[in-house]
Order: sequence, then structure tokens, then C-alpha cells
Amino acid sequence: MTMRVEHHPVLGSLKDKQPITFYFNGVAYEGYEGDSIASALLASGVRTLRHHEMSGTGRGIYCNIGHCFECRVQLENSKVVRSCLTPVKEGMVIQSIPGYKEGDE
Repeated sequence: MTMRVEHHPVLGSLKDKQPITFYFNGVAYEGYEGDSIASALLASGVRTLRHHEMSGTGRGIYCNIGHCFECRVQLENSKVVRSCLTPVKEGMVIQSIPGYKEGDE
């Protein structure tokens, strides 16, 4: 089952977009040109993008417009970005940000 919108009156048709492969936490996923990291992962069924720094609870897409910082992920170059604002690219390697672990105080 796909979570994708196949045709949108403003964004166009999915069949006109190029598929790309990217990696999240070591797993290969397919996205499309123009996807944000968040939208590509959401369409692939991924809901948890990171874990809260203190409680360790899962965090995912919340506002999807770059205000809340809940969808932060780490790129291969160690840069932390908001996944809802960052375009996914061919071969991109993305990691969850580690959450709090007992003994980190």
C-alpha cells in the first residue's frame, strides 16, 4: 500500500517525477525528485524520525512547515537538518538523532 498522492492539481503527476534511492538508518528507501526527506519517509511508512533527548520517546513529523524542529535528522556529513524542509537526494544517507540513554547525565 502506498501512502503517496499519485496526482495533485498543483504539484503534478507522480509519473512525471524521477525515482531516487536514499538511506535512512541503514535501510534503502525510494523517493521522488521534489520530495522532502520527511515526505519521502512518510510515504514509505516511516513515522519515527528521532527520539526525544530526555524521555527517549519517538518523534516524527509534527508541523511539517519547519517551525517545531521535531523532525530533525542527521545527514552523512553530521549536519542536523529539519527533514520537512530538506530535499531528499539520490544516494543521501540519513540517520536518526540518538535520544537520551540512562547514564548520559
